Amino acid sequence: MGSHRRPRRPVPTLLRLLAGTALVSGTVALVSPDADPPAAEVIADAPAPLVAGYGTAVTAASPVRVRLPAIGVDSPLVELGVDGVGALEPPADHTRAGWFTGGPAPGAVGPSVIAGHVDSRDGPAVFFRLDELVAGDEVLVDRADGTTVRFTVTGAERFPKDRFPTEEVYGPTPRAELRLITCGGEFDAAMGSYRDNVVVSARLAT
Repeated sequence: MGSHRRPRRPVPTLLRLLAGTALVSGTVALVSPDADPPAAEVIADAPAPLVAGYGTAVTAASPVRVRLPAIGVDSPLVELGVDGVGALEPPADHTRAGWFTGGPAPGAVGPSVIAGHVDSRDGPAVFFRLDELVAGDEVLVDRADGTTVRFTVTGAERFPKDRFPTEEVYGPTPRAELRLITCGGEFDAAMGSYRDNVVVSARLAT
């Protein structure tokens, strides 16, 4: 994916709400048999873990599994960090999603981030159907303490990778929220990556 730098100024105190935003449609092309998408293309760059103004210390149990009943996803979660330039490192296994440990755990105040591949040269990956989620769909996150936290999808957007809104996606929120991220849009065979990112937003169910 294209390089998205971490914010040069403090992130906003409030995230622009995505509630009611229609799911952005687009063709998600499979990778050609002889091309594997570069791992770094999957996820947009993240702020440095727990930078000032970004979030708070994790106060909820760590997540171990994510379930998206509407699109048939039931995946264990691996832990994700950032690389040397601040890009969120994607899961090594295309069949598994991952949780960004530099942000809040699902259920804690702030935007938790779960990311995964859309496909690989072997075919569809864990978040291949992510762009099919619509407002009202349920997201279930199982945690290490045996509890399950429930989120409700509020909407989704698709962003060109060279204009990824890092501050809006990762910026602080006044409540527990969730971001699900993968690639989308057209596959650029010459560059070996997708041109966009799909971001699904959800709020803690009450």
